Amino acid sequence: MTYFRENIEKAVGYTPGFQPKEADVTKLNTNENPYPPSPKVLEAIKSIKPEKLRKYPDPLADEFRKAAADFLNLSPDYIMCCNGGDDLLKIALQSFCDPKRPLAYPTPTYSLYPVLAQIQSCETIEIPFDDEFNLPPKLAGTDAALTIICNPNAPTASFINPDEIASLADESNTVVLVDEAYVDFAEDNCIRLIKDFDNLIILRSMSKGYSLAGLRFGYAVAQPSLIKGLLKVKDSYNVDAVAVTAAAQALKDQKYFSQNIKKIKQQRKYLTEKLRLLNFKVPDSCANFVLAACKKQNAKQIYQKLAKQNIYVRYFDLPRLDDKLRITVGTKQQNEKLIAALNKII
Repeated sequence: MTYFRENIEKAVGYTPGFQPKEADVTKLNTNENPYPPSPKVLEAIKSIKPEKLRKYPDPLADEFRKAAADFLNLSPDYIMCCNGGDDLLKIALQSFCDPKRPLAYPTPTYSLYPVLAQIQSCETIEIPFDDEFNLPPKLAGTDAALTIICNPNAPTASFINPDEIASLADESNTVVLVDEAYVDFAEDNCIRLIKDFDNLIILRSMSKGYSLAGLRFGYAVAQPSLIKGLLKVKDSYNVDAVAVTAAAQALKDQKYFSQNIKKIKQQRKYLTEKLRLLNFKVPDSCANFVLAACKKQNAKQIYQKLAKQNIYVRYFDLPRLDDKLRITVGTKQQNEKLIAALNKII
């Protein structure tokens, strides 16, 4: 006997990246920032008064909304705060999709999208990327209620020009959600499109560029008419008081943020060059990870051999990905340790 809805009973569920318990590991499998958050974040957390924890948090998280609005040169009513970017994805599907209103996205991409669709009992329209991971023209012609574009895309680290996304938003009778969880490591973004399109939502995360993956904080950027509707669906108090204060301080410390992004980009270049010398095929990355195709050896076996040495990367047993490894850009020391291990394996 089962007590679950039929779609939940049949669902496989999302598989997060492996989280090793050991301290002495080289963890390059879940795209975390290898550097600590801004010292101002820790100072802000230490200064929080007990009274702030006794009460419910601000439902709209106005402390962060104002910080984000100042940063993006928008008004706060363009911002909605979320318990991580995944919270916004769930809210969006609940807002726009149902059994008669499908979700569309190009593939391969973030594997949570179809999981959320199954929970919501909505159909998915999956349109494959070409070999260069260009935006599929067919996306504009679907009958989807919501189209999601991960940009930069996970797990390919490829980037779609914002002008192409503007064309998609203009041609579509759908809401277009641009998942910019990794955009801090790219050279461009879609924020400048927000005031031109009332069917566009941009997802931003504090997990990657700001080193706050453990805090769970993200936010939506959209025209106030869309934000007003999304606010109806979110949980009453979906972000906690500590997270709001910490995330606001992280966003304000752009000097520290920029220094870390610069270091990650430098190490991304190093990692890409070294992997290519080992005969991996590695396209240029616009994220804080690279996707390395194994030309001569089995990708899963390399993944397993690395794991035996407490070096963790990500392997996806999926079409178009099962010959590749997704590798987070680590510190100089972590990247050198990975390359040394791969030298011996290969």
